[in-house]
Amino acid sequence: MATIAPPPAPTDAPGHAPFIPASRSIAEFTVRALILGSVLGVIFAASSVYLALKIGLTVSASIPIAVLSVAVFGTLGRSTILENNIVQTTGSASDSIAAGIVFTLPAILLMGYDLTVSRITVIALVGGLIGVLMMIPLRKALIVKEHGRLRYPEGTACAEVLVAGERGGLQARLLFQAFGLAFVYKFLMAGLKLWKEYPTRVSTFYNGASISAEVSPELLGVGYIIGPRIAGYLFAGGCLAYLVLIPAIKLFGAGLTAPIFAETTLIANMSPGEVRANFVFYIGAGAVASAGIIALLRALPTIVAAFRSGFQDLRSSVGAVAARVRTERDLPIWVTLAGSVALVLLLTVLPQVGVNLLGAILIIVFGFFFVVVSSRITGEIGSSANPISGMTIAALIGTCAVFLLIGWTGVDHRVGALSIAGVIAVAASNGGATSQDLKTGFLVGATPRYQQMAIMIGVITSAMAIGWTLTLLNATYTNIVPERHPGVAIHAAAPGVSDRSVTGTGERMTHDGRQWEVVRVNAPTGGVQPGKYLIDPATKEVAYLIDPGIGGRVRELGGKTITKLDSPKATIMALVTDGILTRKLPWGLVLIGVFLTFAIELMGLPSLPVAVGVYLPISTSSAMFAGGAVRWLVERRLRGQQRTLAEIESGPGVLFSSGLIAGGSIAGIAVAAVAAAFVARAEAAHVAAADYLAAAAGLADRLGAFATSDLAAMIMFCALAAVLYRVARR
Repeated sequence: MATIAPPPAPTDAPGHAPFIPASRSIAEFTVRALILGSVLGVIFAASSVYLALKIGLTVSASIPIAVLSVAVFGTLGRSTILENNIVQTTGSASDSIAAGIVFTLPAILLMGYDLTVSRITVIALVGGLIGVLMMIPLRKALIVKEHGRLRYPEGTACAEVLVAGERGGLQARLLFQAFGLAFVYKFLMAGLKLWKEYPTRVSTFYNGASISAEVSPELLGVGYIIGPRIAGYLFAGGCLAYLVLIPAIKLFGAGLTAPIFAETTLIANMSPGEVRANFVFYIGAGAVASAGIIALLRALPTIVAAFRSGFQDLRSSVGAVAARVRTERDLPIWVTLAGSVALVLLLTVLPQVGVNLLGAILIIVFGFFFVVVSSRITGEIGSSANPISGMTIAALIGTCAVFLLIGWTGVDHRVGALSIAGVIAVAASNGGATSQDLKTGFLVGATPRYQQMAIMIGVITSAMAIGWTLTLLNATYTNIVPERHPGVAIHAAAPGVSDRSVTGTGERMTHDGRQWEVVRVNAPTGGVQPGKYLIDPATKEVAYLIDPGIGGRVRELGGKTITKLDSPKATIMALVTDGILTRKLPWGLVLIGVFLTFAIELMGLPSLPVAVGVYLPISTSSAMFAGGAVRWLVERRLRGQQRTLAEIESGPGVLFSSGLIAGGSIAGIAVAAVAAAFVARAEAAHVAAADYLAAAAGLADRLGAFATSDLAAMIMFCALAAVLYRVARR
C-alpha cells in the first residue's frame, strides 16, 4: 500500500494528510470517468431495484464499482486515483436511490393505482438532488471538522481500496467471474426452467407447516455479505411465520364454518400461501413497522444531536469565505438555496408527484431534517445500519397526520402522501451515500465540488434506469387471475372522484375474448380487497383481479407457484397510509405483530431483522441463511488472521458475492425483459410470460424429472455455495 503524502496546507482536521496533496492537480473530473461511472451506476441501479423488491435490502455498490473502475481503466490505459474516485462517486448514487424508491412507491400498486416511469423518474430525480444539495453546506462540518470522530466506515474502506488500486485490479477478475456464473445459473433456472427455482416441502402431518428455498445466486451473495448473525435472525423470523403462526392459524381455524375478516374462503380450505397472504401478511407488517419505529426511537438522542449540530454548522457555513485550496472547494451555498427553491416550485407543477405547495414544503423540511440525521448516523454506524425505513415511516406518519388535520382523507390523497414519503426516503438515503463518498474523497484528496457534480450526474442516470426497471418487472410478473364474488355488485364512481370505496379508471380491457370494465377498489367492499379489477359491464360483478407483479397477493394458481416480487418495505408504507387516512385495517392482526416485536426486544434480540423475516417468504430467508452459513464456515477457517477493513470489504468472498448479486439480479431483469416480448403470445396461451419463454425453449421437457426435482435444485444450489466457499477461503 502506498505511503500517505504530507499535507500542503493546514486544514480543519489536524493531522489529516490526503493521499493526493491539495497542491497537486491531476486528472479527475474527466469525461471517461463520468461515462464509466454512469454505466456502472445504471447496472447496479437495476440490480439494486431487483434486490430491494425481493428482500427489502440493498448492498452498497461503492467498493465493487471502485474495483471495476481500476480494472476497466487498467485495460484502457493508466488512470489516476481521483478518476477512479469520480467513477465510484458517480455510480454510488444507484443503490441509495433504488432503496428510497423501492421502499415506498410500489405501495401505490397495492392500492390499485398505476405506477408510471415518469412518476418514478421524477421522484427519484428530485429526492436524489435534494440529498446532494443539502449535503453541500454540511460537508465541512461533518466530514472535515468531525474527522476522527465520525469514521464513515464504508467511505473509509473505499478510500483504502482506491489507494491499493493495483491489488484491486487483480481482484476485479473475481467480480467478472462471479457475474458470469450467476447470470448463466439464473437464466438457466428462471428463464429456461432447467431446474426448480423454489424447491418446497409441505408437511403431511403438521398441518399448515411448509419449508422452501429460492435457490438464487443473488440471495446466496446477500447472505454472505450480511453475515451469519443477521441472516440467522431473518431465517428465525421465517421459521416463526411458517412453522408456528401459519400452523397455529390452520389449527384454530379448522373448525370455523364461516370466513373471518374480509375473506370469502374458509381457513380450512386455505393453502399455507393463502394463510400467509390473508393473515400473516398483516402480522409481519405490524412487526416490521413497530420495529422500524423502535430503531428510530433508539437513535433519537443521536438524531437530536445531529440535527442541532447540523443546523449550527449550516448557519456558520453560509457566511464562510470560499476556500482557495483545491481540496476544500465546494459548490457555492447559493446552489443549495437556489436549487431547493427551484425544486419546491418544480414539485408543485409536475403532475407526476401530485403535491401542492404545502406538500412541497413538507418535502423540503422533512428532507433537510432526515438528510442531516442520515449523514450523521452513517458516519457513526455505517450505511447498513442506517434506519432509512424507520425515518420514512416517521415522515409518512407526520405527512398523513397533517393531511388528516386539514381534512385530506380521500383515497387519492394516499398517493400524494406516498409520493412525499418517496422523495424524502430517496433524499435521506442519498444523503447518507453522499456523505460516504465525500469521506472517501476527503481521504484520497479529491476536489469536493467535482464529487458533488458527479453525484448529481449519477442521480440523473440512475433515476432513468430505476423507473424503467421497476415498471418492467411489475408488468412482466402481473397476472390476471379469475376472482368471483357472486351477488356483489361493484358500482364505480367517475374517474377523479376520491371519496368513494370504488372508482372507475375510464379504461376497458380485452381479456379472454371479452371486453371488461377496469375499476379500482380503494377499501374492502363486500369481501373484495383493495386492488384493480375487471368487472362485467352488465352485471357489475368482479370477474378478474389484475394482480400486480410487485407485492401481488396471489401466489398459487391451478396448483402452480406464481413468481412475485414482495417489496416488503413498500407494503408497510401502504399499511401505514391506509391505517391513518382510511382507518380500515385489520388492527387485531397488526397489533399481534406489534406486540411480537415488543417480546423480541424484551428478549434482548434486535427486533427489526426478525420482524422482516416474519414478513418475507421463508424461501427468501432460508437462501440468505445458506449464504450466512458459508460466511461462518469461512470465518472459522480464517480465524486469527489480522485483516484491515479494506481487506475484509475487498476480500475474495465479498467481491465474489457482489458479483453473484449483480449477475443474478441482472439475469432476473433480462428474463423479465425477454418474457415481456412474449406477453401477447402468453396471453393467448393463458400462461405467464416467463413460463411461455421456458416452453418455447422446450429444454425442461427434455430433462424430465430433473427439471421438477426438489433434490436436483438443492444440489445445484449447494454446488454454487461450494464455489463461493472455495473462493472466499483463499
